[in-house]
Amino acid sequence: MSARFGHGMVVGKFYPPHAGHHHLIRAAAAACAEVTVVVAPARVESIPLELRLDWLRAEHADTPWVGFAGRYDDTRVDLADPAVWEAHCAVFRDAVGHRRVDAVFSSEGYGDELARRFDAVHVPVDPDRSAVPVSGSAVRADPVAHWDRLSPPVRAWFARRVVVVGAESTGTTTMAAALAGHYRARGGSWAGTRWVPEYGRELTERKLGALRAVDPAATVFDVVWDRADFVEVARAQSAAEDAAAGQGSPLLFCDTDARATAVWEERYLGGSSEQVRALARRPDLYLLTSDAGVPFHDDGLRDGEHLRSWMTGRFREVLADSGVPVVELTGPHQARLDTAVAACARLLGGGWALADPLG
Repeated sequence: MSARFGHGMVVGKFYPPHAGHHHLIRAAAAACAEVTVVVAPARVESIPLELRLDWLRAEHADTPWVGFAGRYDDTRVDLADPAVWEAHCAVFRDAVGHRRVDAVFSSEGYGDELARRFDAVHVPVDPDRSAVPVSGSAVRADPVAHWDRLSPPVRAWFARRVVVVGAESTGTTTMAAALAGHYRARGGSWAGTRWVPEYGRELTERKLGALRAVDPAATVFDVVWDRADFVEVARAQSAAEDAAAGQGSPLLFCDTDARATAVWEERYLGGSSEQVRALARRPDLYLLTSDAGVPFHDDGLRDGEHLRSWMTGRFREVLADSGVPVVELTGPHQARLDTAVAACARLLGGGWALADPLG
């Protein structure tokens, strides 16, 4: 079946890209031999242009005749001003180059005028938003309500990351899993809430297993750590976190992170390395599990009962300098969970601080 049009154009801010945008682009792709999608945000906006382009290219990789061109457009929006129209169109013409535009695809009321200025046919696509009821402004105002309209990379960008850290046998894994379960029980956008296990524990198990293959009597006290191990842990932990972020809900719970790995490196090797410290990122919230009143449970992979109080104190110091909100969890498990849920509620209550587009 031949295409109705040679070259089609779609323009927008894609702030952020959502299912309605993808529906529009796919409609253009189905009708044209070639499509140029012009991504034209203003510099005041909060999501980088290159990131939007990456997200769109990933989503539409199956239609290689659809190309994406990014240009900043810092002209205000005034549909009644011919000079403003011309300024916007100059940006779009620069993006499409010398190719003739045969059709303009749009869901907006300005589509007729935009097509006229390119001497092209206007093809309206779902102008009343009945097929895909969503808009960029609605997503910015409440990402949670429109979570199912966002692709995994966009979800990963919006997801609030909550990291649980603490000394050995203070319940970090239990808390991360409990929090994920608490939010999954809400259903809807929360049904897919995930938590990321501690990679360092997995590596400990592998190291101990390798020792026991040679000496069945080996214990965790025989495991040897070096700088490269902690670099591996920090990188693998961050990679697992990033992989999970796009597959879950608006909250992602992580059992430790790269910043905490630097504390563990200090505990085992006497100091943390610049290489590991450089891998630290800034989550949205830290939850510190206190060792006070928590019995030590020896599961065969733990060797630091005597250092728990020191580690709790060291975590307090390091997290205080992180620039990230920190909530310390104390008391029995249910009290800790209640405190953590309240902290997450405050985090979500703060919303997503996205700058308004130019009016």
